[in-house]
Amino acid sequence: QVQLVESGGGLVQAGGSLRLSCAASGGIFKINVMGWYRQAPGKQRELVATISSDSSTNYADSVKGRFTISRDSAKNTAYLQQNSLKAEDTAVYYCYVYGSPTPRGTLRDYWGQGTQVTVSS
Repeated sequence: QVQLVESGGGLVQAGGSLRLSCAASGGIFKINVMGWYRQAPGKQRELVATISSDSSTNYADSVKGRFTISRDSAKNTAYLQQNSLKAEDTAVYYCYVYGSPTPRGTLRDYWGQGTQVTVSS
């Protein structure tokens, strides 16, 4: 059973920094994409950042220049460094993986349980 375990959320003042981590475990064999989405109260879940197996990255316009996504493929772990945090970054952040548990298995989406990030202004 593939599991995504997130850590690093919390409460921070505006202008501060946090580092989120997401570790995939439980026998996932192939990971094509790892990333982060977020959902604020009353809003739809939205893309924050993704990183592919070739290390190419994609960011939401709202976080470009402030957030950096990275990946340790040997540990099946992704990181999201969040700098210059703003009140509007407050949300539950969900780890995302697009991968397969077996060499020839069907690629599918996996989601973590979410970690709360609260930025006080």
